[in-house]
Amino acid sequence: MHSSLPKILHHLAGEPLLGHVIATAQQLIDHHGGRIHVVTGHGADQVDPFVESAGAEVVHQYEQLGTGHALQIALNNIEPEGQTLVLYGDVPLIRVSDLEPLLNAGSDQLVVLTAHVDNPSGYGRIIRDVDGSVVGIVEHRDATVSELQIREINSGIYAAPTALFQELLPLLPNDNAQSEYYLTDCVHLSVQAGKAVKGIQGSVTATMGVNDRAQLAALNHLLQTERRAALMAQGVTLVNPDTVYINGTGISIGSDTVIEPNVTLNGPIAIGHQVTIGFGSHLTGATIGDQTVIKPYTVIDSATVGAMAQIGPFARLRPGTNLGNSTHIGNFCETKNAVVGEGSKVNHLSYVGDATLGENVNIGAGTITCNYDGAQKHQTTIGNQVFVGSNTSLVAPVSLGDGATTGAGSVITTDVEPQSLALSRSKQLNIQGYQRPKKSKD
Repeated sequence: MHSSLPKILHHLAGEPLLGHVIATAQQLIDHHGGRIHVVTGHGADQVDPFVESAGAEVVHQYEQLGTGHALQIALNNIEPEGQTLVLYGDVPLIRVSDLEPLLNAGSDQLVVLTAHVDNPSGYGRIIRDVDGSVVGIVEHRDATVSELQIREINSGIYAAPTALFQELLPLLPNDNAQSEYYLTDCVHLSVQAGKAVKGIQGSVTATMGVNDRAQLAALNHLLQTERRAALMAQGVTLVNPDTVYINGTGISIGSDTVIEPNVTLNGPIAIGHQVTIGFGSHLTGATIGDQTVIKPYTVIDSATVGAMAQIGPFARLRPGTNLGNSTHIGNFCETKNAVVGEGSKVNHLSYVGDATLGENVNIGAGTITCNYDGAQKHQTTIGNQVFVGSNTSLVAPVSLGDGATTGAGSVITTDVEPQSLALSRSKQLNIQGYQRPKKSKD
């Protein structure tokens, strides 16, 4: 990967590679019970905190002596009853549908997940006997000419009774160029002991790993294509599907919503019905009500927008924004920690931060809430039916009562009573015959 970040922490569709695998494993745990152990080695100082945050247990492999050694460490002090499933942090597209048949068959024998691929180059080949049982796995570099023609490959994903793994792992040899203990040798050892090994074919994507950024991009393309198709099947219109990116988890979009090109959605996202998400918009952790229009190039981060609202173009809703129904946030406006009541409008070139606005408020162009004094943030409170004139500065903490009005260009530093007009301007002075300075010809 040529990266300071461990491979399994590189993001695929908004989540670390390892996060995808843990999520799949957790689905199995929810159904079958059990625990998730993640064996870490290289980059453990970065990987371990993520594993723990995902609710899994860390097992340290201080010496990287191969996959067989890793599993042996993971099974230390584990009771022999039950079953063990082996997954890989860099094989992120594995699905429960691939693993359930593996678990069903692996209750009393060693089972390996296989796949048939068009180009098996580089993969270990599955060797079966006349009865279809797996009798060995031959690595590509060791395969004969006839074995190289086999298109069934080893995924490296195994299931078996825990007691069987605990029996086989101490017998693994390390007489290879790397002096490592390979998990694949469990197949030969099991057959040698007279215990059948079963191969179950899974999907091709279940075996696809990530070793470089090109493979990461290829898997992202597959996953994005799958997610786009799922949205369209649910009644969501993607005007140009290939340009819409759906990252993370917890994404819910109602029917008859239209998503225009070049939109990025980062979960969790909840979008209602008949919503329009305009060209080039970027949504993260957003909740959008029914029939709202998000105009082009809007950025929404950890904010809530009610129904029938209009946002943008070129608006930015920052964390803590909560907009009521039928609100308007217009071009080049920014909100942060702002609660905006139903029917209120912030239409042009304004900043509303650390503020509470009532219903049917009109914020004139160029208005700002001056919420920061250099040390502390302060609150602005605006009542219902307030009209704030253009280019008003509201110096927090300050309150405007219901029905108040501010004159354009005012700097409001004290509270305004309901139904009052607040003005704060210097007297205009006009000088007749004024001559502007002229540039010197020199």
